[in-house]
Amino acid sequence: MAEKLEAVKVLYCGVCSLPAEYCEFGQDFEKCKPWLIENAPEVYPHLIPKDADGNEVDKVTEKLQGAGIASGSADGAVLSTSKEGTSTGKEEVKRLPGGKVKKKDKKEVIIEKVVRNKRKCVTIVKGLDLFGVKLNDASKKLGKKFASGASVVKGPTEKEQVDVQGDISYDIVEFITDTWPEVPESAIYFIEDGRKVPAA
Repeated sequence: MAEKLEAVKVLYCGVCSLPAEYCEFGQDFEKCKPWLIENAPEVYPHLIPKDADGNEVDKVTEKLQGAGIASGSADGAVLSTSKEGTSTGKEEVKRLPGGKVKKKDKKEVIIEKVVRNKRKCVTIVKGLDLFGVKLNDASKKLGKKFASGASVVKGPTEKEQVDVQGDISYDIVEFITDTWPEVPESAIYFIEDGRKVPAA
């Protein structure tokens, strides 16, 4: 007679809810490390810190370091956390996958004219939202002023922009600076032949 098979018991991570063996392939492995050290040390034995003599270091210290609440960081800067969990001592840099540093968007409005079907053209206005302008209101005002269709769409970089039907580049700079005084004329640029040209 065949042996009775027993069900496999899987330990799931309390942070990312993946099986503990697959945490390293998840998005937040750094956040999972303290939980794994405490609840599943046999799965990742290399995560357990050892001092110079090869002895295991206190688990509480590692949990604090894993959570980013250390008394001193690698470069000597002291981090202090408030109740909200934000660090006040040193500003964290936003990093993209692969370790690249994410650049902050420059506060500038870019106007680009795109020709389609040889005769029709669309004027694209990007960057108004960086100055606190609501894009829905901007599209309504641009549509009324230039008597054309205007809409808010997502561009190729997944950022929202205003598309206005027709070539309105001749009057748009004056309209933007008059309607929204927080947008300076020095921050408005045109894209001409693939180059960024200041409007002023």
